[in-house]
Amino acid sequence: MTDLDRATALLRAAGLEEPRAEARALLRAVPVEQLEAALQRRAAGMPLSRILGQREFWSLDFRLNEATLDPRPDSETLVEAVLGELPDRNRAWRLLDLGTGSGCLLLALLSELPAATGVGIDLAPTAVRQAAANARALDLAGRAQFLADDWGRSLVPGFDVVLSNPPYVRTAVLASLGREVAEHDPRLALDGGADGLDAYRALLPQAVRLLRRGGLLALEIGFDQEGAVEDLFRAQGLRALACRRDLAGRPRVWLARSGTEQARRALWRAAADPT
Repeated sequence: MTDLDRATALLRAAGLEEPRAEARALLRAVPVEQLEAALQRRAAGMPLSRILGQREFWSLDFRLNEATLDPRPDSETLVEAVLGELPDRNRAWRLLDLGTGSGCLLLALLSELPAATGVGIDLAPTAVRQAAANARALDLAGRAQFLADDWGRSLVPGFDVVLSNPPYVRTAVLASLGREVAEHDPRLALDGGADGLDAYRALLPQAVRLLRRGGLLALEIGFDQEGAVEDLFRAQGLRALACRRDLAGRPRVWLARSGTEQARRALWRAAADPT
């Protein structure tokens, strides 16, 4: 029996859906002396991307660490949605990614927008360092800056696009998530509070403050949060545009535009002085 056959058999016995493809990936990436340990970790439920330390997203390779969410193909819906709202791809757009993690969303957009620049914010310094390293590896460091910050509170306004894939899982649901998510993705990137909306409530006032007039907001949402997030948009004076579906037909990304200048100034003052 070859190493590939043996590895495939072990992963098939663990109930994995694509045992041969994953066995082949491990054989390519892991030294022979480390293969057995890697196979055991995969059979125990550790995602292949965590074992390899990287994930492909938007046809780009992103290194991961313990503080970064593992990017999923569904999140590419956000990249597609933003690009669809930016007809001039050669314009010098200014982008802001709140809760950037590995930097995959911001860097995917910068790879498609050659004159754009962007800032990625994350509460976890370890994630910020990984995002910056990914920018260097993709030759995008000259147009991307990554900072440790709380929803961009230290930034000044003037962004054309604010985007985010915030934590939106209800706290009570976290334990019921699949092992690959619940045991290996950082809780900080998943836990959205009792109703899953805490992060939206925190980031929306800052997004309104930071967007230029008429600027674009793009947020990933949970499959059952379409109406709730739209209500939060209205409360912040945002003009909801459309909720984009992912490939499975589920609500995935809400798009909105910043409102009137008068509303923006009022919300700006409120965000600057929440007391």
